Amino acid sequence: MDRQQAWELVCEYTQTENLRRHMLAVEAALRAYARQYGEDEATWGIVGLLHDFDYERWPQPPDHPLQGAAILAARGYPDDVIYAIKSHANYLPDCPRVSRLDKTLFACDELAGLISACALVRPEGLAGLTAQSVRKKMKQKSFAAAVNRDDIVRGAADLGVDLDEHIQFVIDALTPLATELGLGPRAAG
Repeated sequence: MDRQQAWELVCEYTQTENLRRHMLAVEAALRAYARQYGEDEATWGIVGLLHDFDYERWPQPPDHPLQGAAILAARGYPDDVIYAIKSHANYLPDCPRVSRLDKTLFACDELAGLISACALVRPEGLAGLTAQSVRKKMKQKSFAAAVNRDDIVRGAADLGVDLDEHIQFVIDALTPLATELGLGPRAAG
């Protein structure tokens, strides 16, 4: 698997910059967890990068992620990569999250979206963002209303990590890419 080819696939199917940035954020989180767990960082990163590449064209379940899974299979992606991507959807009963990779993708997906939303409303962006601040925003149901809070909590539990530590870990994974993710500091004005 080649990261550049995966990125080209993302760009072929996804025109929305924010959705591309979301996939880059999840890629960064999965790469960081792969390093922590001693797993294959390239494979985990590609899973994060590709997990939503089909969403813009096929946003309705179960088309997303099944349309993408078919495309990935046709392009020769490994079964474990395809399975992990399929398993991030709660509505596919034949794809329970089994492996650490499956669980990590699920744990990072919605959380990356919430962290990004938190950073976007701060002049500093990701710089200095804390788990405590993210937890406060989690309680505000109207903030980033499309983010499933239950999935964030369940994802950390299924992964076997403390929620606050998980939030901070993902913040720390995204921070070096803040500018690329559109989450860097913004000029006042």
